[in-house]
Amino acid sequence: MKTLITGGAGFIGSHLAQALLDAGHDVFVLDDLSTGSIDNIEPLKTHSRFDYAIDTITNQPVLAEHIDRCDVVFHLAAAVGVQLIIDAPVRTIETNVGGTEVVLKHAAKKRKLVVIASTSEVYGKSTAIPFREDADLVLGSTRQHRWAYACSKAIDEFLALAYWKERRLPVIILRLFNTVGPRQTGRYGMVIPTFVRQALAGDPITVFGTGTQTRSFGYVGDVVRGMMALVDEPRAVGDVFNLGNSGEITIRELAELVKTMAKSDSEIVTIPYAEAYERGFEDMPRRVPDLTKIKHLVGYEPRVQLPDILTGVIEHHRAQRKEYV
Repeated sequence: MKTLITGGAGFIGSHLAQALLDAGHDVFVLDDLSTGSIDNIEPLKTHSRFDYAIDTITNQPVLAEHIDRCDVVFHLAAAVGVQLIIDAPVRTIETNVGGTEVVLKHAAKKRKLVVIASTSEVYGKSTAIPFREDADLVLGSTRQHRWAYACSKAIDEFLALAYWKERRLPVIILRLFNTVGPRQTGRYGMVIPTFVRQALAGDPITVFGTGTQTRSFGYVGDVVRGMMALVDEPRAVGDVFNLGNSGEITIRELAELVKTMAKSDSEIVTIPYAEAYERGFEDMPRRVPDLTKIKHLVGYEPRVQLPDILTGVIEHHRAQRKEYV
């Protein structure tokens, strides 16, 4: 299989690229490095079935050329991270909606399968836990930039499903829940790498909000495995799937666990949302996926649980600190 990964130099994209190569597929990565890193794909450059271009998906001639050459497009390129969404709402909306639009447009010409990476954010403020794929989406006011990302990804889903319905473009939509593992950066507010970095440095571990909000963390290797399984299943086309881990933990408990596992003396401090992000910031009190649908279709179940995920992330950050020193 010949595959194109937009955003393939990012955290998830680079893990996906490695897994596809390991499975014997050809991989081409297109990434403008706005949030990804060339270091993520450095080990792949010598592989005979790997190639890449540092360019944006809005460069349509380049995008169209590589879509023509591939069998499957994994569309992961997007604005990511709460901090980036708050600081750059225009970029968030234009990147997510405009980028998905051009990918679908060019893929439709040759009817290439497109896997759209959406997000659990689209469930918004829904209290119907665990989140099911057919549940209503409950978003906040348009005056709160925090919901721009969720809305832009929901538009991506509507657009992809419209291409499937009207033009028979095969699409699969994945709602990714918090995905973590080695190589993830805390640069845009990702909580686990941020907590680990703070704990190892002896800095205060900063919990935003009350710390009672819960999240479910899935290992990137499990998520990539689920993505590849769905691509191999024809019945997945034209449908939406949650992907992640249904284990639930409060952010305060997560901070305590990181502190313990890192053997850190860091103080855990709470910072109000208004101070961390912006006045009036709203958050999702719980975010837990219902994985029944993907389990029934392809047998997906997460294999790596949070303590083992944290062990890998802590070891990765310790190695980076030694290398820096």
